[in-house]
Amino acid sequence: MIPLLRLFQASTTLIFVLASAGALAAMGLFCLFLVAVKDLPRVPEPISRINDTPATEIFSADGRRILTIGGRETVALDDVSYAFIQAILATEDHRFWEHRGINKLRTVKALWVTLFEPGKVQGASTITQQLAKNLFFSFERTYIRKFRELLVAFQIEAQFSKQEILEAYINQIPFGVGAYGIGEAARTFFGKSAGELTLAEASLLAGLPKSPTRYNPFRYPERARARQQVVLQRMVATGMISRQEAMEAETAANDLRAQGRPLRVDSYFLDAVMKSLEESYSPEVVYHGGLRVYTTLDVGMQQMAETALQQGIAQLESQMDTNHRSTEALTEDDTGLQGALVAVEVNTGAVKALVGGRDFFQTPYNRALQNNRQPGSGFKPFLYYGVLENLNKTPADVMVDKPVSIPVAGKPPWKPRNFERTFNGPMVIKKAFTESVNTVAAQLVEASGPEAVVNTARRCGVTSPLGSVYSVALGTFGVSPLEMAAAYATFASGGVRHPPYWIRRVEDVSGRVLEEHIITGERVLNESITYQLVDMMTGVIDEGTGSVVRRMGFSLPAAGKTGTTNDYNDAWFTGFTPNLSTSVWVGFDRGQGMRDKNGAGITGGRGAAPIWAQFMKQATQGEPPKAFMAPPDIYFQKVNPETGSWAGFWTHNPVSVALRKGKS
Repeated sequence: MIPLLRLFQASTTLIFVLASAGALAAMGLFCLFLVAVKDLPRVPEPISRINDTPATEIFSADGRRILTIGGRETVALDDVSYAFIQAILATEDHRFWEHRGINKLRTVKALWVTLFEPGKVQGASTITQQLAKNLFFSFERTYIRKFRELLVAFQIEAQFSKQEILEAYINQIPFGVGAYGIGEAARTFFGKSAGELTLAEASLLAGLPKSPTRYNPFRYPERARARQQVVLQRMVATGMISRQEAMEAETAANDLRAQGRPLRVDSYFLDAVMKSLEESYSPEVVYHGGLRVYTTLDVGMQQMAETALQQGIAQLESQMDTNHRSTEALTEDDTGLQGALVAVEVNTGAVKALVGGRDFFQTPYNRALQNNRQPGSGFKPFLYYGVLENLNKTPADVMVDKPVSIPVAGKPPWKPRNFERTFNGPMVIKKAFTESVNTVAAQLVEASGPEAVVNTARRCGVTSPLGSVYSVALGTFGVSPLEMAAAYATFASGGVRHPPYWIRRVEDVSGRVLEEHIITGERVLNESITYQLVDMMTGVIDEGTGSVVRRMGFSLPAAGKTGTTNDYNDAWFTGFTPNLSTSVWVGFDRGQGMRDKNGAGITGGRGAAPIWAQFMKQATQGEPPKAFMAPPDIYFQKVNPETGSWAGFWTHNPVSVALRKGKS
């Protein structure tokens, strides 16, 4: 009797536990439902209005509209090629005509993965669910969002016919290169209407929405062709076409329309703008939110920058020996000789021109923003400022160009060499700077410490990783052309830093200001010491390693510094007038050395400075000469270039130096 009683008690307890668990589960599902339906978006009536998104417009600094995105055109379902309808259904949702918004088997599998495999959210979207997703300004992959999407899908299926749903869907999916909807895609890729698409063309387009960038047929024709074959196989598997039709479509030529340059001033600049916008507002808001974006771009200056870079690189290539390049670099992905140019307004930080390569459509990698190229001697201004500030030295103090060996704890001694492999003995600091003497720079960084170099660079706005090692003074850590142009602008402004920016203001579709850049400057360097450095940098252009700038006819007051890295992998020139700071980099993406047909290395003065000069001549055309303003405590003195003593009429090649009263 007692065992039966215990069995009854245990059974009762088990039933109570199971009932409680069921109730809790039901309550959980009910709570989930309440959370999901909160602020659920309304489905537009008619459903085609889901594509009526206001266009986002981007403007240049002078108010010209330079890009419009969004504002889609709707194509009626009856005006679309039947081959495309079959292809997109076979690929995305072959049970579309049968289900009521969800594919039950795929949904059960997706729920299992989402709930029981931590960190994973599995998708099982039907065409209706994908259409519902467009109503949300968030593509966050969470089970709450997926559940809300499911509820909206049910609403869409209950409210509209299958034909209306499919028509809305094919008019909103992205195909890449700015084409949204089948109408734009047909014109963009094949130059024809959506109703004229053949099976071969339709199957190619139907494969693109899975990953428009990865399968872009303009850039990756083999990938696009492989994806097309997958679509055709799906069409055969679902009985939409025969194997013979699939084989004929596979072998048919896809005559892609020649990709014309879109209505953009420069895609590298807009690439930077779009990435900033997407980070701030999400891609959905940027492409479908009707923003009005006002940028800092100077259209004319941008075109000058593109031309100067392209012509300068082409001229360099004609002089170079390509046989010495390793076979490692000569692959199908090799982009050839490349370059970048960034121009920043000195007293605001506004980016007026930005070019990240020779051709955005051949290689969209934006070298103007990437911080993986060593600046070489272009980093020496940060060293010399610290020397003048912390070591109480002047441009007239004497150093000795000689072999150096600097001890490094736990490592072999550091023995930097000059590019010419020669030594010229005693010389004043300004001469060592203008002629870019590495051995003198090495002695100075040993005296001041690498931390002082890093500190000055940080004060000027350099954010890339920098190590506190001696070689940092010779530019052995990667930076970007944008960083260099903006940091040098700090010198040009007399020590006031203005962070670089390319977006002035963003408004929403109603004209409400979402963000606006307020120009603010922060004094980070001593004005008088900065002027001494700038005077040394003018010597680089007037008589030093950057003198090609004067030979090319650029006559306005300017200062700058060349940069060349080991094995001639990188050639830099960054320089400025009182109004505009510009940085130019030239090199191979794979870090191959640059040499001419005689075996001579391409330096910053030979590779980058001519491009800088051509651009600056055009960008500053019509400007009156404007000198760098000297602070009241600055005076000038001509000195002997070897001894630093005051120069007389008998002194050969005297050097003019800027000195501070009471500090010489």
